[in-house]
Amino acid sequence: MRRGVSEYLVAPLQPLQLIAAIGGLFNDPAQPFVGRSIAFVGARGGAGASAVAHNTAYAISERIGANTVIVDYDLPFGTAGLDFNQDPLNGVADALGQPDRLDPTLLDRMMVRCTDKLSLFAAPATLDSDWDISTDAFEEVTTRIRSTAPFVILDLPHLWSPWMRRTLIAADEVVVVATPDLASLRNAKNMMDLIRQGRPNDAPPRLVLNQVGLPGRPEIPAKDFGAALGVHPSLVIPFDAKTFGSAANNGQMILDAAAKTKAAEAFQTLAQIVSRRELPAVAGPKGAAAKPGKPARESKSLLASIFKKKR
Repeated sequence: MRRGVSEYLVAPLQPLQLIAAIGGLFNDPAQPFVGRSIAFVGARGGAGASAVAHNTAYAISERIGANTVIVDYDLPFGTAGLDFNQDPLNGVADALGQPDRLDPTLLDRMMVRCTDKLSLFAAPATLDSDWDISTDAFEEVTTRIRSTAPFVILDLPHLWSPWMRRTLIAADEVVVVATPDLASLRNAKNMMDLIRQGRPNDAPPRLVLNQVGLPGRPEIPAKDFGAALGVHPSLVIPFDAKTFGSAANNGQMILDAAAKTKAAEAFQTLAQIVSRRELPAVAGPKGAAAKPGKPARESKSLLASIFKKKR
């Protein structure tokens, strides 16, 4: 220490250990705050990546208690506004159209506040534009939004483009949502191989198997699916059309609509994994065991709100 040694590392040494040690020594408290970005992408259309992203974000905000922002980058078909029963303002589209002008005040006006700790950058979900937006604009907007909350959930569309590639490689965490079929397996492998190649010193993408156990459908077992990709599934979500369908039609999250189901438990688990935080315990009645907090969130009829907005 007298010779100026600030830290020592013990072999065998991994690149991430060295990066973390140096980053800790040279961390500047005066630098702007940057939240953690978590990108969700479907291995194929209909895999349910948006539903997984939205429910995980809600679990992070309500169960873990961390401020969270959802960014819906599926500009023509995004469902974040529907899933949270919110009017889909042109928040993301407006931000992408003027990335250089974004400041905290403008960002706050563009966001929709869903709960005290969850905000939403909704997609316009219209076909009035071709949405020809540069890769640099997506990168700049994502960077600006990361200054607003500890966790930024990127809900990415099922397409491939230069901005998608850059967003996936730049994200702090990538979650690939797949269904247990051959097309999902092929696409997930292609995605994971590319992401691993683009960020060799970062953690590999996480795999979530969704809609497992669909009646009558031959499926690739989760163990074999993960083995083919070289990863263990972080989560396996059982098929539950009634629970998910009812929640979607009412603009609710699974934690509100069916808090005691396996799906609700799965999203809380995934929230802990990607946020790297534990669920806080909430004191109950005297002598009762502590339990995770349960959010209070009301939701109006989604169908009624849609017809009201269209008038």
